[in-house]
Amino acid sequence: MTATPDDTLHDLVARAIRAPSSHNTQPWIFCLGGEAVELHADRRRALPVNDPEDRELTISCGCALMNLRVAAAAAGLAARTTLLPDADDPDWLARLETAPGPGPEAHLGDLDPAIDERRTWRKRFADTPVPRDAVDDLKGAAAAEGAWLEVLADGDERERAAALVAEGDHRQWDDPRWRRELAAWMHPRRAGDGLAVPGLAAPLAHAVVRRFDMGGGVAARDGQLAEASPLLAVLGTREDGPGQWLRAGQGLQHLLLKARQHGLQASYLNQPLQVAELRPRLRELVGRDGQPQILLRLGVADTDLPASPRRPLDAVLESAD
Repeated sequence: MTATPDDTLHDLVARAIRAPSSHNTQPWIFCLGGEAVELHADRRRALPVNDPEDRELTISCGCALMNLRVAAAAAGLAARTTLLPDADDPDWLARLETAPGPGPEAHLGDLDPAIDERRTWRKRFADTPVPRDAVDDLKGAAAAEGAWLEVLADGDERERAAALVAEGDHRQWDDPRWRRELAAWMHPRRAGDGLAVPGLAAPLAHAVVRRFDMGGGVAARDGQLAEASPLLAVLGTREDGPGQWLRAGQGLQHLLLKARQHGLQASYLNQPLQVAELRPRLRELVGRDGQPQILLRLGVADTDLPASPRRPLDAVLESAD
C-alpha cells in the first residue's frame, strides 16, 4: 500500500480518541508507521477492581478502533483491519492499514459527523419512543461488527434488569476498594481524563466517595433509569475473550454513531456485567446464546452536553518500531 501522510494518520487518531471508555480512562496507545495505525492497550489505565479481566478496557479500545475506521472512510481512504495481529503481544489489539481511494467500508464515512455529537447521557431521557426503524438500524450496526443487540421490551424483563442493576450498585458501593478506585478517577476537567468534577469540589467528592457507601441511593436512581428508558438493550457476542471484546466495542460504537443519526444518545448500566456473580443472571434474562457485554439505555436527550475531556493527542501517540 502507498504510505499515508503522517498528518492524515494523526487526524485519524484525533477522531479515534473521541470514543467512550470506562471512567473515561482512555486506555489506548496508537503507534504510527508508514501507512498503518497500530492500536495498543494502555494497561496503566486499567481498573483492576471494576474490570479485573480488562474486558471493558478492551471494549473501549474496540470503540476507538471503530472511530478510526469511520475516520479513514471519511478521509477517502481504504482501510484493512487486523485484530490481535501478534499472539505473543496481548497489548497489540489491532492494526489498521490504509491506502488512497475509497474502499469497501466507504459507507462508514457517513457516520463521521456523529463522532463529535455523541455523548453519554446520565440523566433521564425524554418520554419519546424510539422508532422501529431506528431499532432495526441499531441491531444492524451491531451485527455488522459481529455482535448482537437484544432489546428488553417486556415489562418483566425491564424490572428484572433494573433489579440486577440495583443489586450491582449495592455490591460495588459496599466494596471500599471499588470506591477508592472510582474516587481516583474523579478529576478536574483540566486533567483531560476521568470523570470530570469542578476543580474546587474534587477533594470533597473524593472524600465522600471513598468514605461513604452510597449504594442505596445510587441503586434506587439507576433502577428507575433502567425501567424508564425508552430503549433498554443488551449488546453481546457469541463468545468471550479479547477478540470478541474488540468486536463488542466496534459494534457498540457503530450503533452509538448510528443512534446519533436518529437523534438518540446512550448511557450504560453495566453493574450486572461488572459484578461477576450477576453476569450469568443477565445472560439468562436475555435468553439467547452468547455472552452479554454491555447493558445500555438509549433515548432522546433534552439538552446538549459538553464533550468529555480528552488527553492531548501527543499523550496517546507513539512511533511504531
